[in-house]
Amino acid sequence: MIFTLDERLEADTVHISDMDLCQIRMMKDANYPWVVMVPRVPDVREIHDLSDSDQSRLMTELANVSAVLEKAFQADKMNVGALGNIVPQLHVHVVARFHEDPAWPDPVWGKHPPAAYPDGDLEVWTEGLKKILA
Repeated sequence: MIFTLDERLEADTVHISDMDLCQIRMMKDANYPWVVMVPRVPDVREIHDLSDSDQSRLMTELANVSAVLEKAFQADKMNVGALGNIVPQLHVHVVARFHEDPAWPDPVWGKHPPAAYPDGDLEVWTEGLKKILA
């Protein structure tokens, strides 16, 4: 079987890079520094559906990406979550949070509509994230 990205993830995110297991994608929401990590394993819906070695790899990659984002953005808190209620394909959100962000202290989901990046800024952010995650 071949890994294919869910249409909604494709529409709502921009590809940043690939790690050993996960594809790293930036959410198209200027409200928060926010990436989504998608294990490149076909037809996986839950973390427990991954092999033991892929579960370990996912946790390592999540910890690394979270630490890099926390340091780069001086986040007050890192939110990490795998919900899958709307998009069933396994994907994990990694969101840098700040006491003054629009949703604080609530979860980011459904609190505010996604904010569009101003012209050209999406590319700037994408390139910046590629550099810090390299």
